[in-house]
Amino acid sequence: MNHESRKILKWEPTPGRIASYIGRSSSGKRTMLVVAESSGGRFVVEAIGKAGRVVRLTVKRDNLAEPQPDLFGH
Repeated sequence: MNHESRKILKWEPTPGRIASYIGRSSSGKRTMLVVAESSGGRFVVEAIGKAGRVVRLTVKRDNLAEPQPDLFGH
């Protein structure tokens, strides 16, 4: 196996995918839907707001991560 084939693929948020948002505090973790790529390394995402309504936010790419696998997924 050569060095090139051992590269680990980095997860990239793309529109339509679910992402985890990691905020500044440990309680800042949220699950969001990526809507679109914006400018300056930011993404438009949708999340459930405090009032229970869907809200759109713009977040930095660095704050989005691949969600953990579903415990009960097939």
